[in-house]
Amino acid sequence: MKTALIALLSGLLFGAGLALGGMTDPAKVASFLDVAGLWNPSLGFVMGTALLITFPVFWWVRRSQRPLFAERFQLPTKRDIDRPLLIGAVLFGIGWGISGLCPGPAIANLASGSPQVLLFVVTMIAGMWLRDRTSTRLS
Repeated sequence: MKTALIALLSGLLFGAGLALGGMTDPAKVASFLDVAGLWNPSLGFVMGTALLITFPVFWWVRRSQRPLFAERFQLPTKRDIDRPLLIGAVLFGIGWGISGLCPGPAIANLASGSPQVLLFVVTMIAGMWLRDRTSTRLS
């Protein structure tokens, strides 16, 4: 129960940060990506702030024996750049550029009730499902 509560609070904090920073506004994201047009650099400050928080926390995590609310850390171990990673990065970038949404803000935007956001999330989940079914063939 404690783990679920911590996960819920973390998700709410993350969603609130996305909303406060403007990451849930597809038009703002599109203007950030439009460096050749009417570029809006404000999301760069959001990303920079995220890095300022992330680097010291990761430094702390790597030196800690165990997390505060779990038995052990679950850190990624894979470090190679392979075909599935590159395909995923390209698909992520295309989807982000077309829709102005990435997974976190899309989940947060479900609260808006927008049919476009719902369609995005459904197709995102379908893509994840399809990737799981074809993962051995991509490697």
